[in-house]
This record gives sequence, C-alpha cells and structure tokens, in this order.
Amino acid sequence: MSTQACTQPGCSGTIQDGYCDVCGMAAAPGSGAPSATPAAAAGAAAPRTSTAANGTPCAQPGCSGTILDGYCDVCGSPAGAPTAAVAEADPVTGGTASVATSASRIQSAAIGSARAGGGTSGTRPSRAGSQRMRAARLGAGLTSVPPAPAVDAAKSVIKDPSVPEDKRTCSKCGNPVGRAVAGKPGRSEGFCPKCGQEFSFTPKLQPGDLVAGQYEVAGAIAHGGLGWIYLARDKNVSDRWVVLKGLLNSGDPDALAAAIAEQQFLAQVEHPLIVEIYNFVTHEGAGYIVMEFVGGKSLKQILKARMRANGGAYDPLPVDQALAYLIEVLPAFQYLHDLGLVYCDFKPDNLIQVGDAVKLIDLGGVRRIDDDDSAIFGTVGYQAPEVAAVGPTVASDIYTIGRTLVVLCMEFRGYQGTYLETLPPPETTPLFAEHDSLYRLVAKCCAPDPADRFASVDELRTQMLGVLRETVARRTTGTALTSAASVLFDAPTVSSSALTWAQLPGLRPDPTDPQHSWLSSLSDTDPAQRMKDLQSAPEESADVLLTRARTALELGDPQAARAATARLLTLDPWEWRALWVDGLAAMHQQDWETAKASFNAVYQQVPGELAPKLALAVACENGGLPDVAEGLYATCVATDAAYAAPAAFGLARVRTGRGDGSGAVAALDLVPSTSRGYPESRQLRAEVLLRSSKGDLAVLDQALRSIESVRMDPSDRARYTIRILEHALAVVSKTAPGSAPRPGTPSGSTRTVRGALKVGSYEATEPALRTALEAAYRALARDTPELKERVRLVNEANAVRNWTLV
Repeated sequence: MSTQACTQPGCSGTIQDGYCDVCGMAAAPGSGAPSATPAAAAGAAAPRTSTAANGTPCAQPGCSGTILDGYCDVCGSPAGAPTAAVAEADPVTGGTASVATSASRIQSAAIGSARAGGGTSGTRPSRAGSQRMRAARLGAGLTSVPPAPAVDAAKSVIKDPSVPEDKRTCSKCGNPVGRAVAGKPGRSEGFCPKCGQEFSFTPKLQPGDLVAGQYEVAGAIAHGGLGWIYLARDKNVSDRWVVLKGLLNSGDPDALAAAIAEQQFLAQVEHPLIVEIYNFVTHEGAGYIVMEFVGGKSLKQILKARMRANGGAYDPLPVDQALAYLIEVLPAFQYLHDLGLVYCDFKPDNLIQVGDAVKLIDLGGVRRIDDDDSAIFGTVGYQAPEVAAVGPTVASDIYTIGRTLVVLCMEFRGYQGTYLETLPPPETTPLFAEHDSLYRLVAKCCAPDPADRFASVDELRTQMLGVLRETVARRTTGTALTSAASVLFDAPTVSSSALTWAQLPGLRPDPTDPQHSWLSSLSDTDPAQRMKDLQSAPEESADVLLTRARTALELGDPQAARAATARLLTLDPWEWRALWVDGLAAMHQQDWETAKASFNAVYQQVPGELAPKLALAVACENGGLPDVAEGLYATCVATDAAYAAPAAFGLARVRTGRGDGSGAVAALDLVPSTSRGYPESRQLRAEVLLRSSKGDLAVLDQALRSIESVRMDPSDRARYTIRILEHALAVVSKTAPGSAPRPGTPSGSTRTVRGALKVGSYEATEPALRTALEAAYRALARDTPELKERVRLVNEANAVRNWTLV
C-alpha cells in the first residue's frame, strides 16, 4: 500500500490505513488514502519507538513509575519527555509582553459582522477543512501535563450525601429553594415558592438497592445539574463499576424529557474521549442513565486542589497545560458535531483526567442541533448569550470552550456577573497582556456574534495548536529548532532587509475551492498571461479572486489588487484571506496604516499563525511602532525555525535603529547555523560590531571571527577583513607606548599590545596586523576587474606592509 506524508502541522508521520501512524490525523480529503470511521480512528494508538533503557525513573511530576520499553509503566510518558517546568524567558527573545508593546492596541480592518454591518447566527465553511484525529497524548508533543492518578471507585462514595443550601435552585425557574429561613435549616424537599415546581435534593437510591435487577448501588458520588449520580456494580458484567445518573426530580417533565432524549440518540455516541453510555433503566418510577465509570479527577477538582495547596488563593493552570487539556478533547466535540449533536454545557467540571488521558463526561445537556423542543441545559458564565433566543449550535459550543479556557488560565472574577457576556479588557488583565495570541484566540471563541467565531472545532484546534507552540516557545530560551508547516501559509523568504510584500508568506490554495483544479493549470511564470486567463475564469470563486489580486501585484497594479479583494469581501465579509492580500497591496503602496490594520485583522482571525505576526511586524517597523514590531519579531524567532532568520533580521534592524548595538548582535545570534540566512547574519553581525567597536579590540575580534566562521564571496570577505583590520591597526598604533611606527620602521622595533589578544586569527600586534592587512588588500586586488581600482588596492597594500632593512 502506498503511503503519503501526514499533513498535520509539526508531524513527521505517514498515512497508513487512512490515518497517520504518529499523530492519528486522517488523510486529507481527496488524497486517495483509505478512510475509516471517526470512532475507529480515535481508538488507535501511535506506535512506540523510544529506545531508552529500562528501569529509569519517570521524570513526570507526581508519577512513581519507571521506564519500560521506552515508556513509563504508570503514566505512559516517553523517556525524556519535556516537563511542564521549563526555563525562564530569554530577554533576547521577548520576555513578558505589555499592553504598550502589544498588537492589541492597533486598529484592525473591518471583517465579518463588523464589515457586514449586522449580526448573524449563520454558519460559515471552515477554511482549514474538516479533519478527524485520534486521541493524542496530552500536550500534543509540545509540552507535558502531570498525570492524574486513578481514583479508587469505592472511595469516591459520599458518606453523607447532601446538597449545600447555596447550591439549591429550582430546576424550572432557577429561583433559590431549600434555603435557611430565620435561622432554620432549609428543606431538602418541597415546592418552589415562585413557580410551584416540586424539588427534591434527597438521594432516591440507597446503598444495596438493586436497580433494574442488574445494578447494585454502592452509594452517591456527586450531585449534578440533573440530580444525584450514583456508583454501582453491574452484576451481569463481571461486577464492573458503572455510574447511574438520576433525575433532579422525577416529577420534572423537562428533566424527564432530557433523559428520554439521551436514551434515543446517545446510543450512537462512541468515542474514546467521551464517556460511554451503557444503558437506560427505570427504578420505582424514576429514570437512570447507566454509563462508564471514569476514575479520575475533573479539571474543577484539579483547580480546587491547586487552590488548597496555594493557601486558599486561586492558582490557575499554566497556559500550556490548559491549552493541552482542551486540544486533547476537541476531537470529541468535532465527533459530536459531525453526528449533528451539540454538547451545550462544557465547563471544567465535565472534563476528567485519568493518567495522561481525558474523558468528556456528563452528556445530560447533549441534544440535536435541529432540536427546537427539548429543554436546554447550560451553566451561567459559560453558556453563549444567543442560546436563549436561537438555541445551541456549533458556535455556542465553541463559546463554552473559550470561556472554559479563560477559567483554567486565570481567576476570572465576574465571569457570572460583570463579564457574563464579555471578556475583561487586555489592558487590565495581566494574562491577556502577556499572552496576546491567547487573548485573540479566546476573543474569537467568545465573539458576541456567533458567525464571528471559529467555523468549526477543527479550525479552532489548528489555531489552538499554534498558540500552544508559541506559549511553550516564549518560556524557553534560544531559537526555535523545529518548524511546523502551516495549512494556511507558505514559509517566508529569508532576507536581511525589510521584507517586501512578495517575500512574506504566501497563501496556500484552498483544495475545496470549486476552481482549484482549473487554477492549478495556470501559468506560474508569466503574470500577464495568467491575468488574461483569470479574466475568463469559469467561476469567480474565492481563490480566483485572490489569484487575480496577487497577479495584479506582480504586475505592479495594487489598485487592481485591492479592487479584487474588495469584490471578495463583498461576497464574503468573513474572508480574512482578502484582507491578507489587501495588506500586501498596502505594503506595495507603502501605506503602512492600512497594512497594519489589515494584518492585525488577519491576526485576530488566525491567532495561532505566525505569518500575520511577521507581516504586522514589518508594517509596524515601517509604520512608527518599533516596540510592537520588536515583540512580534521575537515571537516569530522563538516559535518556528522557518521564521527565525527573517524575524531575527527584523529584530536586529529595530534594535539598531534605537542604538542598541549589543541587542542587535544578540538578535543576529538567534539565526540558526542551518538557516540559509546564516552567512548574511554573520556579515551583518560584523557590520554592527564594527560600528559599535569604539576602539575595543575585543569587539573587533568578534567582528572578524563572525566573517571567518562562514563561507562567503572572497571579495566580500576581503572587504570586511580590510575594514576590521584597519580599525584594529589604528587601535594598536594609538595604544602602544610612544609614537606610532611609521612605514619604513624596522619590524623588530614594533611594540605589542596585550600580546595574548587576537583579532580574529591574527595576533593583536602591529607587525601581525600589517601583514594580514597587506594580504587582504592584495587578495582583493586580484579579484578586482578594473585596472584603476586594482592599482589603488596594490598601493594600499604597499603602504601598510611591514618595512624591513636590507
């Protein structure tokens, strides 16, 4: 069977049997690879390839296991896997950000509902496509999350089950019920004084009860939105532990209808990241769902444990860990959405971690997208504001994911009050000020207009992975050593000068565009002929208009390019790719304000991509915001090796512009030796050092060593060598005791300055420097075609050489 490379960003696997053998990503649509059902795909495991020695203790925090066949026998982590604790931020690559240097203060071009002039609850096709994934390890190979030990089922039973009074509310109107009055304890059963709805907070099942002749109750383990949850043993299936989820009140028609709905359609839900539903039974007039027991800790329990360990103060999860949890569970949401279902009530309570795996639990709120009659269950502070009017949708599920991410990452005060339907501003929120891309991600998830949110969970997951890469990179030192190919952009061009519009990353074609095949047949070499062909395209699709705009830029006509992008935005106000090309056209015209607004809008739409950050950095560098440009360049350098060289050059330009020579040198040192831009970075490094040397031989030594360390054109090497050695000779001559030697002075009479010091590979003595300088002049003369210049160089060599007495 033929194989193909995996298209998942950052994955080195190949497609086998329809799915990647490393990350589990399904073959891209139209690739010809065999397909599989999502459930089957999600259950397969990636092969283990580690060869670490057996018996090594596991390095994961809180794990007591040992390495067996390269993996931990308890948590399953690979030997030598990165832990969540990483190095402090390198001041060279950015450190912590502030609102003053954040791109969040830049005006953005209108897109989506802002451009359309009105809200909509419609859905949009996903630009990133719809792809299935199997369960991956927590952290997606980018970071690690401490494993959660399994919970003994028997120990999870509550000895004296009761619902705290402050948690007692009417299931129909939400009015507080069963509360204390005049010092008297509230009733656990009764009727709501506001609407008359009956309520009961008393467990209906007792230890030892046999439900449906099969499930022996061990006791209550929790109380949820739909009532008490019980632990039981399945007497018909090997005494396995199961969970019975009952109704808050058997007389509540909405709750009963929800249970019946679960019985009808949840039997088809089968995914390794979703708790399994076994059965639906009745007992003494009440209904119960029988489901898999997941013996782990919910994210809410993990947050509470961190808070207790922190002396009662809120201790949020590190951003990388919070992202890792959600990235892991997102395929479960996409699976539900593909079945036409929405989860509705996602929050930290409903995600359980067991070891290094997670499970989505509590399917009580799951319903069909087209169900207009069933009761809607949600949680205040997490539920999207439009749900009450239009019902739950894919967009409202994405909203709950965004709100959950914020709660995991910070103490979100006011999320059920002041910020019930909004986010706190970044200028007053340290988390958002420090993690600009995270803020953009959450802001898009929680946009007031559902159509402004991510079009699918797959699209969200792609961007969340990019934000995770950036988050991990900013907490490590040095330059990114790996690169993750984007599904949306090509790699940038390496250039030491400010990138032009043509050198910025190009848009990848959309394989789902109806004219994709026709566009593939157009000429790549002759833009004039291509433009002529585009005028007679079979259909004015999005990619046709984008190609027309790009071709117009190649022909030097930015006005025509902007006309094409304006046409596309009229057809689809949410098409951010049109704003990308509009930004390129603005760069062509050196309209930096428009370029900043366009690229900033693209950044908001795809916050996990580096291309808009690099483009915005170039626009800010030329548009009067060097501090913002510096922060964006630093992010690109640290995150992806393909961006390291062009971003490091930009970083050096910004720092040179404000007179920070040492900072510019540090930036150029970030260009990896494997980059095509490395030789040029060494030349620029020498240039910066030469300009800032101020007579310091040690700095001149660094400059010459920069030149000597790389291959370069012999003439260029000779020119740099001459300039550096001339400065060094001047320093040596001035520093030596007495007057400087004149040409013709016997070499034996010259003096040395700190004899052990060198400039490059030459001793920092006058004879050695004169000899080296003479050789450099003569080498450059040999490579100079013009006679007049060659004579001048020979004369310079004669003038500087050491004179001896014959």
